[in-house]
Amino acid sequence: MNIDDLIHIYDSYKSKFGKNTYKKISLLLSEAKNAHKADFLKSGTANKAIAEGRPPDHEQSWRAFKGKNLEKLIIYIIKDEVESLGLKIVDGNRLERTQGVNLSKELNQVKRNLLIDYGEYGSHLPDVDIIIYRPETKKIIAVISSKVTLRERIAQTGYWKFKLAADQVTKHIKVYFITPDEDQTLSEKEPMKKGRAIVEKDLDGSYVLSENAIEESNKVKLFDKFIADLQKLLK
Repeated sequence: MNIDDLIHIYDSYKSKFGKNTYKKISLLLSEAKNAHKADFLKSGTANKAIAEGRPPDHEQSWRAFKGKNLEKLIIYIIKDEVESLGLKIVDGNRLERTQGVNLSKELNQVKRNLLIDYGEYGSHLPDVDIIIYRPETKKIIAVISSKVTLRERIAQTGYWKFKLAADQVTKHIKVYFITPDEDQTLSEKEPMKKGRAIVEKDLDGSYVLSENAIEESNKVKLFDKFIADLQKLLK
């Protein structure tokens, strides 16, 4: 099981559900988990655990796979529409893990435009999963964090919004969170959960990949509103 397999499942869902496929992401992940477990139980890691008399820990392996590949799946889902607006999209890990000498001239400039200055402690990239920018100017339009639940990283995302907003070079960058919201933190305005309060107060918005009903606001919306909102930023 790898990202190509995840994309294959998504494409098969899209042939059935069309524009509403985004609502089926949790179902897709559940199906992928079963396939991932079958592969995991054949792996050396699982065999070693069994040989040592321990139950194989598939959950840990699955969490790592899911966390790493959800952002790649979201990039796949939105890439064509983002590029149709004249923008480009890049995986944040590509900038984080690649030394400047190995980056293209374009991506090296994008990286420079995202760095946060910590004074004597150097300049560092924020922990974001997806970056959307103008290719002609390398100006960053928005960054996105993507996790299955808000509790995984929502407070950290709020911190990065604060740091970006505090610098003249990066204060224009919008900070979004895209999530299946499997713990339904965003579903209700009242009583408002802490994760939603952070979105409403500190972020520029969150988009939900779910078929569960949510009480939408200017900051919390279903995922099908994302491209339209991105387009408004360009006007």
